[in-house]
Amino acid sequence: MSHIAIVDDEVAILHALRRLLKAVPCAYGNQVFPLRVDIFNSPAAALDSLSHVPYDLILTDYRMPEMDGVTLLTEARARQPDAARLILSGYADLNVLVRAINEVEIFRFIAKPWNDYELVAAIGQALHNRELLLENRRLADETRVKAGNMSAQELEAKRLEALEPGITKVNWAEDGSVVLDAEFQDLDKT
Repeated sequence: MSHIAIVDDEVAILHALRRLLKAVPCAYGNQVFPLRVDIFNSPAAALDSLSHVPYDLILTDYRMPEMDGVTLLTEARARQPDAARLILSGYADLNVLVRAINEVEIFRFIAKPWNDYELVAAIGQALHNRELLLENRRLADETRVKAGNMSAQELEAKRLEALEPGITKVNWAEDGSVVLDAEFQDLDKT
């Protein structure tokens, strides 16, 4: 099942997109992608979720009060570089498009109001493209391990990080100990 995040400051659009994606299957060729859809009306809430929930695809509006879609996708890419990225927006400035393509490598820019078929097809294509990229990377990594250019431990760490973002990151305290829960680190000092 593919897990996608949709970010838009308009709640009605979020619900319309969720209804559409429940009713119409996303497919590419003969491959159908069952979806689990999380919706966020706040980029900050989406980024919080991206810190610990793995997503296959992120679809965001461009114009939102807290931050624009390119900024959101830049942060999202830092957290989950393998997630496909799409922008859905009624704002179609050429500079915005160039920035989205060059800075965050979006897969597709979809204009509002969207065509249901084109949106669902774009999501299916993005998910298919993501699978191909991941498979190519996996095969290249296996070749690196066989050639001795990567250790089996490094390969396993990459696999675990893809499954659980942040799992391979270690928070170190000033005394050299490992901090298991970073939000309580400051409490220990009082």
